[in-house]
Amino acid sequence: MSRKATGRPDAVDMILEQWQRERPDMDVSPLAVFGRLHRSYLRYTALLNEVFERHDLNMAAFDVLATLRRSGPPYRRTAGELAAISLVSTGGVTLRLDRLEKAGLIIRERDPEDRRVVYARLTDHGMNVTDRVVEEHFANERRMLAGLSETERRQLARLLAKLEHSLEVVETTAPATDAV
Repeated sequence: MSRKATGRPDAVDMILEQWQRERPDMDVSPLAVFGRLHRSYLRYTALLNEVFERHDLNMAAFDVLATLRRSGPPYRRTAGELAAISLVSTGGVTLRLDRLEKAGLIIRERDPEDRRVVYARLTDHGMNVTDRVVEEHFANERRMLAGLSETERRQLARLLAKLEHSLEVVETTAPATDAV
């Protein structure tokens, strides 16, 4: 948490102060956002992985299982659909599906009307595992957000959506030319 939030400086405050001392001519204010976002992300993934590892999963496998589960009956998607949803290549999805199939959590089935189409579908075992992990996962995330009020959570979600949009715009525009 920042000095403003806790009354004492955090690591990012200290880094900002060091840059201000060493390079007062440079605007390093984005670090106040991205430094904390990065540090929060590292802590977040560590806490997520504790849950996933208890179930012999990783974040990538959970992403596939959760996508299949929330897709509704018959709990199946093609590799292409899974790739589009998770922003991973179809090759990356195929590797994930291979591991999940080996673990008995999904099966692959051909579309009876178009044999070229192959679906990944949750097995009964996969459904049970996914439901257990999802419950534990969301309880874990609620615990991570316990320090924020409901209003702060909504405000943060809104600001993060706005940040993501800003990053998407930057991705689609020409790179900045004002850098030295």
